[in-house]
Amino acid sequence: MSQTLPVEAALRQLTDDYRVRCLWFLKADYYPVTPADRERVLHSIERHGDLEAFRRVTELRAWLSQQSNDASAVS
Repeated sequence: MSQTLPVEAALRQLTDDYRVRCLWFLKADYYPVTPADRERVLHSIERHGDLEAFRRVTELRAWLSQQSNDASAVS
């Protein structure tokens, strides 16, 4: 069983929470994996969601940015 990082779990939950309203054009079992896919999903939720969606996307982007910066500092 693979462990999911908290940020990945949060992204999956956000995707599920806004799938019908903002991500209706994606397959029902789709979850973003690549950075480009993540940004496309976040942009759609941010643009078509409510204020809570906007706040959650902002927070998730901060986490993803921190995760990216941590990885680049190690290399």
